[in-house]
Amino acid sequence: MARIVIIGAGMSGLAAASRLATLGHRVTVCEAGGTYGGMVGRYERDGFAFDTGPGLLTLPAVYRDLALKTGKEPLEQLVDLAPVDPESRHLFPDGTAVSLPNASRGGVSQALDAAFGAGSGARWSAVMNHGRTVWEATRRPLLEEPLPADRSPLHTDPYPVPPRRGLLARLGRPRPWTLADVAARELGGHPGLTALLAEHALRFGLPPGSAPAGATVLPYMEQSFGVWYVRGGLRALADAVHRRCELRKVEFRFDTPVTGVLVEDGRARGVDTPGGRIDADLVVSSMDTRALFRDGLARWPELGPDHGEPSEVPGRFSVLLALRGARPAGTPHRTVVHAADPAAEQNALTLPAPPCERPTLQVLRPDDPSLRPDDAHESVVLTATVPAQGDVDWTAPGVAERHADRLLAHADAAGLGLRERMLWRVVRTPDDTRRETGALGGSVPRPALAGDGGGWLQPANESPVPGLYLIGGAAHPGGGLARAGMSACIAANLIGPA
Repeated sequence: MARIVIIGAGMSGLAAASRLATLGHRVTVCEAGGTYGGMVGRYERDGFAFDTGPGLLTLPAVYRDLALKTGKEPLEQLVDLAPVDPESRHLFPDGTAVSLPNASRGGVSQALDAAFGAGSGARWSAVMNHGRTVWEATRRPLLEEPLPADRSPLHTDPYPVPPRRGLLARLGRPRPWTLADVAARELGGHPGLTALLAEHALRFGLPPGSAPAGATVLPYMEQSFGVWYVRGGLRALADAVHRRCELRKVEFRFDTPVTGVLVEDGRARGVDTPGGRIDADLVVSSMDTRALFRDGLARWPELGPDHGEPSEVPGRFSVLLALRGARPAGTPHRTVVHAADPAAEQNALTLPAPPCERPTLQVLRPDDPSLRPDDAHESVVLTATVPAQGDVDWTAPGVAERHADRLLAHADAAGLGLRERMLWRVVRTPDDTRRETGALGGSVPRPALAGDGGGWLQPANESPVPGLYLIGGAAHPGGGLARAGMSACIAANLIGPA
């Protein structure tokens, strides 16, 4: 039996703790904050409740596996899990609206034909078929297994780019395709289809002009395997995994920040905390790996104490709305109001530019009585991808509130009628994410993708420091709730049973 210290009680930390304790190890989790869940947070007030992080679950098989491997009950006995149908309703600047069914690629194709004209569904389906090619090429090395020693196959984007012809073929080696290239060349530049493709990447902080073409795997996964909701909000999933940890005798130390990873004789031997040293045979860090470098908690032997300041990536801006009046009948769980000016949104996320005033906006309106005081009220969450703290000072007076006003106006211009029903609102910026979770700049963790010479890969789960393992959104296989659970599974398998 090994003594294992886990840094952070976010979802990856909880998942790793429950798996490692089930394997017979003695596990202690040190969490800088006062509770567990990390980005899967919850805000409650006046009978209203809101998820402050992700609101929907993809690839629930990850947590089904966790439930079965750490106990006898299936996931559906731990949480009330339901598919979201329709998966989403999309509102476009020209007034077009389309509702997409859940986990039905044929149904999506039919809906797009009805909204955008015959042939639109076929174009979209062809791109999703290419997304399936990416999935089949990268599923195991980028989701299910540790990063291989030879990563060169992952340095090339597996998206099947059509061969160049004529003059283009004689101009030399082409640059890698981006998601914007896919939209222009395979979706015909259709504004609605382009916006639909971009929205999946923007949720992960990936501007379509720089995201690799292989990011088509993101909509492919959702439309093939479905989108799910946990009744009570995704915080209920964090509660369930935490209970599983307690059943497996995991020790939690809240309000206990780790100030350093102890490395002795070239190996991680525990952690330092304000309360003193905690000895361990192995250390598993679920904190932002970039912050681990920046703050000097750990040092990579081959890189030295400082290998440069890591760049920040876009963050998440949310507005929690408490509304008077019943949720209108037939309201979809998720509505996407698309950007009025996609070029302005791209510039805001990639250049020194102010936040886009009318960006791609996700509106979550779950029909869940546990999230509202009664049926005469409704809880709603607006979310947009914005520049991270550092690119924009979200703490400056009035900056966050003015942007919240713009998002509400954007939603109401699309016909949602939210402002007139508002009792109160709470605005959450990337700075709140940074403060509560330690994510560098409050940035959105990105999924690992193939391409760009390996530039889209995340650090491996086995760090260069023997005995130190990395999990969570800033380690392999990257960001998102499902990938957080996958990183915990990979690390637990690398460590093995007691």
